[in-house]
Amino acid sequence: PHPSPARDQALHNGRWGLKAVAPRLWNALPESLRLVGVVGLEIHAQIRSNTKLFSASAVRFSSPPNSLVSFFDASLPGTLPVLNKRCVEAAVMTGLALNCTINQKSLFDRKHYFYADLPAGYQITQQRRPIAVDGVLNYSLMGGKKKKNQVVRKSARITQIQLEQDSGKSLHDDLQSQTLIDLNRAGVGLMELVMEPDMSCGEEAAAAVRELQLILQALGTCEGNMSEGQLRVDANVSVHRPGQPFGVRAEVKNINSARNLARAIDYEIQRQIQVLESGGTVQNETRAYDSKTGIFFLCSRFMPDQAVVVQEIRDRLPELPHVTRDRLVHAYNILPEHSFTLVNEDGLVEYFEAVMKQTRMNARKVIGWVTNELLGQLKQQDGSVGQSPISPSALAELLELQETGQISSSGAKQVFQEMWRSPGKTARLIVQEKDLGLVSDTEQLHGICQRIVDSHPEEVNAIRKGNKKVLNKLMGLVQKETKGRADPVLVQAILQDKTS
Repeated sequence: PHPSPARDQALHNGRWGLKAVAPRLWNALPESLRLVGVVGLEIHAQIRSNTKLFSASAVRFSSPPNSLVSFFDASLPGTLPVLNKRCVEAAVMTGLALNCTINQKSLFDRKHYFYADLPAGYQITQQRRPIAVDGVLNYSLMGGKKKKNQVVRKSARITQIQLEQDSGKSLHDDLQSQTLIDLNRAGVGLMELVMEPDMSCGEEAAAAVRELQLILQALGTCEGNMSEGQLRVDANVSVHRPGQPFGVRAEVKNINSARNLARAIDYEIQRQIQVLESGGTVQNETRAYDSKTGIFFLCSRFMPDQAVVVQEIRDRLPELPHVTRDRLVHAYNILPEHSFTLVNEDGLVEYFEAVMKQTRMNARKVIGWVTNELLGQLKQQDGSVGQSPISPSALAELLELQETGQISSSGAKQVFQEMWRSPGKTARLIVQEKDLGLVSDTEQLHGICQRIVDSHPEEVNAIRKGNKKVLNKLMGLVQKETKGRADPVLVQAILQDKTS
């Protein structure tokens, strides 16, 4: 092919395939001839429980190696499993939240594979009769063809949710040429969520995982901290032409963040497109994010499950993220993208609603304060909503001062900054100390307005000729002289009278 800077740059960035290296040719192709990605996910979520799935060993992160290991966890002869009811309830609750059918009877199987950190040589899991089946995960992402900031709603089907044990951890010491085994994690309860290939790219998969993370955290069934391995994602990726059967899939395993998930999937899609466009064949293989591969062998046996009352768990379900978003939009008449921001920041919904209960200010104005002023300050300091030095009631008091005309919007922002620096001071006290209250003295404002009108004859003449926009300039000059403290409604009325 002829030299192409665009193609060379795409290859340098790791973006291969016709779309990246020859976008005009790609756009000219009918959609039926374009290779597109197909993505399904398998997500392992560590159940939030004090003890492991089949033993009384505690579950704690960063404990000394092999300090949380029972005889059963070490697979000593004669030890028997005792199923943790909390883990069963957590799986049922998660299934209900994801609109799954809960199997009244579920069974465990043995999955045999040989890892050094799997003491028994098999994992107790579920394959043929899992806890829950046939669910759906509704999620949203920002995008769209017409509007970049549009909230796009999508869904992915959930094949099943199953309970299983986690394995231990292998610690590889290259200097000593040895591998050390830590069994603290062995036997920790996991929920594996198997999702249908209903996604088409890394962005969709990352959005789906983030939504699931929010749901699990809302339910309290999983803390969802990916950096600590509490949520681990495997992606099944293939490409095909629309209308044709799915292509051969490759599995990308053990991805530890939503961002890495999007990158790994998009990279794998482009890799497969390049293979096929080069005349090659995609292999059915397992690929870790570092390009390593692995093989699994399956074998099963059944064991009885514990009974839980599904309706009792259904009654304990909290409000889920997508329900919260819809409720906020309808209850407060805010935009969908505002609800998206509120729900995605931990604790921000509760903060916003607490402010709304204590102020008469319009919800969209309150949204501006919460998302721009409050969240802006928190992000500058890398803090969370719970660490805000300004409580919802304190912010509500400030907004009430503005809403009732006791302080201007610019003055309110000055008060907010002072409240942030001095958490013990109330908005009303700061207004008094810094003399930031609105100037509503009619006689005083008449004098100020008259001086502005007398010193700007050209602007006054323009207003009298019908250019009403110039009045805003005069109002700005009045506010500048009063340091933003003049009552804008009163100032406008006075200036209109003096320039008519």
